[in-house]
Amino acid sequence: MTKLKTMIGLTLCGLLTCALARKTQTIAFAGLEPQSHAVSYRVLDPIESGSVTLYPIVRVHSDERAMRWHYLTLDQGLKSGEVIITEAGKARGLVRSRTGIHGNVVDGVVNGGDEVNTLVLINNSSHPLVLLAGEIVTGGKQDRVIAKDRIVPPHSQPLDLGVFCIEPGRWVERSPKFDAAGKGAHSSFMVEPSVRRKAMAAKSQSEVWAAVGSSIGSGAGAPNDIRGGSHYDSPASTSSYAQAMSAPRAQAAVDAVAAPVVGENNEVIEKLRRQQVIGVVAAINGHIVWADLFASPDLLANYWAKLVRSYAAEAIHRSTHDGPNAGKEEALKFLTEQTSGEETSAGQTAVYRYREFQGANESLFILEALLPGTGFEVHVTKLVQGSDLNPEPKRHDIHYYR
Repeated sequence: MTKLKTMIGLTLCGLLTCALARKTQTIAFAGLEPQSHAVSYRVLDPIESGSVTLYPIVRVHSDERAMRWHYLTLDQGLKSGEVIITEAGKARGLVRSRTGIHGNVVDGVVNGGDEVNTLVLINNSSHPLVLLAGEIVTGGKQDRVIAKDRIVPPHSQPLDLGVFCIEPGRWVERSPKFDAAGKGAHSSFMVEPSVRRKAMAAKSQSEVWAAVGSSIGSGAGAPNDIRGGSHYDSPASTSSYAQAMSAPRAQAAVDAVAAPVVGENNEVIEKLRRQQVIGVVAAINGHIVWADLFASPDLLANYWAKLVRSYAAEAIHRSTHDGPNAGKEEALKFLTEQTSGEETSAGQTAVYRYREFQGANESLFILEALLPGTGFEVHVTKLVQGSDLNPEPKRHDIHYYR
């Protein structure tokens, strides 16, 4: 893992052109092409629903490598059974024989006991698996959320998967294996930005728990129908983010904002795909809070419902503001203005590299594929730091298991 002080700029001439704070020399991160062949980005007219405004982002010159890339999402892998996730101490039947990656799977044990912040994952598919921070897996002894973006190679050996608990009131096995949150493409969801930010930037289990408690508890701006709906009598009756957000009245509140953007027949994302949109800048109540950019329009399409529903959940948990609404110019500025911060780089040799640029006001996260035929940014996240998006919950709203 390496660290250096950086000045990060997402410029129109290149999404990831970075200037070292200690020198005037400009360097290119994450496989950026030379300046003469640099890509540029533009912001399309916004998509609005309720208090959510999404600014579609187009890459003017597409990367053909990304367009041809075959991959697997977490939802696809769990649904097909090709991806298996278990508690760390119950990962039996996942260890491959020494005959090679196509050999028979033999009985084995990975790690000696279950852990709150570690699960075990295996990718049995023939495609690389993309994992995004904020994706939810339900089951086991607690529901969890993926801690950071990563890529898992095809036919992988069992690996430790960093996670955060989003169900602090349970440590009893509900099922031996984990499943995705939501039962269909339109009902799939991930944690909202205020929770996702605590996992990605703060990297703190207690702060993740606090954000979960605020979302499903009595935080200001959280309407009654997000506090468990008809399934739960009070905010304290469930500590599970996934269960609270799956309650009928909670789903109805989220769908009131998300459904017009997701669309019944995928008409919205199909239009964005034709326009070569690769991501969005998200504003809630007129304030820009988040950006998600992907390698290709197809990759964005696979996460579209999840992302939109997470933005909608954030919106209904936040109070309104009296300031002016952000526009296309502000969305572009959010992408292009520089952020002083420290770079942390990690990953897996010849598989992926994950870079974090943590600033005082904004942070940037970059997942780059290093597999053969890749070398491009799979997912770029930029988020607003500063004050909490949601207030802290009351102490009785959340029960901690350590």
